[in-house]
Formats: sequence, structure tokens, C-alpha cells
Amino acid sequence: MDEEYEVIVLGTGLKECILSGLLSVDGVKVLHMDRNDYYGGESTSLNLNQLWKKFRGEEKAPEHLGASRDYNVDMMPKFMMGNGKLVRTLIHTDVTKYLSFKAVDGSYVFVKGKVQKVPATPMEALKSPLMGIFEKRRAGKFFSFVQEYDEKDPKTHNGMDLTRVTTKELIAKFGLDDNTIDFIGHAVALHTNDQHLHQPAFDTVMRMKLYAESLARFQGTSPYIYPLYGLGELPQAFARLSAVYGGTYMLNKPECKVEFDDEGKVTGVTSEGETAKCKKVVCDPSYLPNKVRKIGRVARAIAIMSHPIPNTNDSHSVQVIIPQKQLARKSDMYVFCCSYSHNVAPKGKFIAFVSTDAETDNPQTELKPGTDLLGPVDEIFFDMYDRYEPVNEPALDNCFISTSYDATTHFETTVADVLNMYTLITGKQLDLSVDLSAASAAEE
Repeated sequence: MDEEYEVIVLGTGLKECILSGLLSVDGVKVLHMDRNDYYGGESTSLNLNQLWKKFRGEEKAPEHLGASRDYNVDMMPKFMMGNGKLVRTLIHTDVTKYLSFKAVDGSYVFVKGKVQKVPATPMEALKSPLMGIFEKRRAGKFFSFVQEYDEKDPKTHNGMDLTRVTTKELIAKFGLDDNTIDFIGHAVALHTNDQHLHQPAFDTVMRMKLYAESLARFQGTSPYIYPLYGLGELPQAFARLSAVYGGTYMLNKPECKVEFDDEGKVTGVTSEGETAKCKKVVCDPSYLPNKVRKIGRVARAIAIMSHPIPNTNDSHSVQVIIPQKQLARKSDMYVFCCSYSHNVAPKGKFIAFVSTDAETDNPQTELKPGTDLLGPVDEIFFDMYDRYEPVNEPALDNCFISTSYDATTHFETTVADVLNMYTLITGKQLDLSVDLSAASAAEE
């Protein structure tokens, strides 16, 4: 191990693996280590017995739930936007050749006490039970404006500069009501709170376009895709990719102590008495606890069920977003469901997650609006975890630390953090103008 590397990556979570892959493809000499004997860190994927051990402290799960090995339960389940930055990043690194994706069946939102399909095109707006007849027309006009909007063509701007006009002002021009604003902002543009209403509308319009383009790309009923066998496949795919480019992966390396010189700059990492030298360290918050601060907690429930979530058109994979306003909360609640159709559970079994930014110390009560939507469950587990963000100055210490995973059940915030870190580490923007058809063969 006594070698010199440009970058040492600590932890095999999704963010760390993507960065390790991107750097390897760039020709950077990378050593990737993890103190655990499994891939994935906080975002690992567990079989049934591992799940049981984590939450019940017992080795064995009941037999009626099926074979343990047929379960791949992601601890940080997140769907990918079919046309989004993560898919582009995966294609950019060519890691897609190790993965198979499948479209997600449904995208829903909880508004006015009901679970409803998210309309994302003028056509769907006209059919949606979410809105009355006049509101449908107004929403249809708004969706048409968004679909036709082209940053470079002023003719499509309706005389508005979206870098100056706020989302609230833009929506007022179309006269949309509060519930419509709620589902557009949270279930189409995927904002996690209502701050976007007071910010320039450009970001929201581009997010809506991404949703519509992703929906069109797979001609499916949702804009999302998910890997067969779950997200646990991703870290392993990146490990294989890294090896192709001469990177080194080491699991089960205890301690992983980051070493610094007198000026506070990183010099290497020590494990089991050996030190590997490096210029930069990339890691999750658990490896440098004195360089991060706690920013909140996530409450989550994990359920095993024998049926799809009710009112989702029997979707075998689905996301339901509950906007904060609908529950008088400060942040949204997310419901995620995947099943044997994505090979994450035995035939006839469904895995559901409910997650949110914790506002109390009682996840069971707090998550009730989400767990109530699930119908009868075979088993349910509740837990909470802390979220951290870096407070160090990477320019001074050469440590690049990821932010903990949030409560969202889609990848948009995660990939934003990865791309931002990539720019900090390399000083350049990642070029994501890739040929998207390269992935579609695997994803059909």
C-alpha cells in the first residue's frame, strides 16, 4: 500500500464511487478504500437477513417472507431521472455497460387528501382529476409555454426574462391556483421546499422540461428509471470501471486515518500501520468528523408488503411526493416503492420507503401520513439518521467531503453535490453532452 496516488477516496457510497469513476476516466491515479467489508457505506443494499440484523438485532428473518438472497433493499433508495444528469454521468463514464435499467411505472403526488398521477404535459393536464375544467386549460397553457420555451429563442419567452421573473410571478401570469402550484413545484420540478417561488423562474422551467423530456424518452408512465437489482449494483459497477482504468479498490481497511502536514494539508491515509501518500482526499462525512457539521436528521420507514401501493394503478415501482403544504410541514415527505419487477424482492413482494426531514423525535408518528398510504404491511421498520455537510475549506486542506444523503427519493440533489465536488477537485466542469441513446439499449 506504500505508494503514491493523486487522490484517495474513502468510503464506497454512491457519491464517492461516481467521483472515483469520473476521476479514473480522467486518467487520475485513484486508490479507493472502505473500512467496511461491503460496498455502499450509508447507501448500501441489504439482503433480508442483513436488514433483520440491522433493525431487529436478530440473525434470521421469518421464513414466510421468502429467501433472504432475493432481497436487495437499498438504504438510500432514489429513482433516476431518465434524461437527468446522473444518467448522463453514467453514460459519460461508460459504466452503463455493467448495469441494466428498467423504467419506473408511476409518478404520483398527494394533493387534497388523495394520491393522484402527476400530469406533466398539456395533454395529461386536460385529463387530470387534480384540476377543475378552467384550471386544466390554464395549466395546459402553462405546460405548453414550458415545453416550447427555448433559452436561445426570444420568441418563446412571452416577453419575460426568466432569469429575473420569479416563479411566483410567472405562475401568476397563467393564473394557476395553489394546489396546481404545489404539484408543479414539488412533483414535476422536484423542489424540496417552497423557496423556489421567490427565486428566478428559469430553474423551475428547466426542471419541468427535464421531467417532460425524461417522460418522453421512455414513452413510459413516469420519467424515472431504476437499476435491476437496485442501487447496490452501482458502487460495484464503478469498482469494475475503476479497475479498468488502473484504479485500486480495497475493502475492509480499518481506521483509514487521514494524515496532514504542519500546514494542515492532506499528505496521505494510514490503515493497519501502512500509509498511502496522496495529494487529495475525497470522502463521506464519517471519515473526517471534525470537518463537518450536523444539518438535520432524516426519519424513514422501510416496509415489506405483498401488494402495490393502493391508488397507484397497481404500479410495481412508484414514487409519491407529499408536498409540505399538504401536511402543514416545513419539508416534503417521499414515498418510494419497488418490487420483484426490478429484482429487489422475491416474486409477489414489494419494498416501500417513506422518508422526510425529521421535525420531531418520533418517526412513527411523523411518518404516519406516508405510511397510511401503503395499506397493510408484512413488516415495517422505523429509524432516523443524522445528516452532515462539510465546513472545511478544500483549497486549504485538499479534503473534499460529500454531504449526507437527504430524504428525497430521486437523484437530483445527490448528483448536484457530485458535480459540484468534481469541479472543486479538478477545477473543471464535467461535460455532460453525451449521446443518450447509448444507454437506451440497456434500459429497454
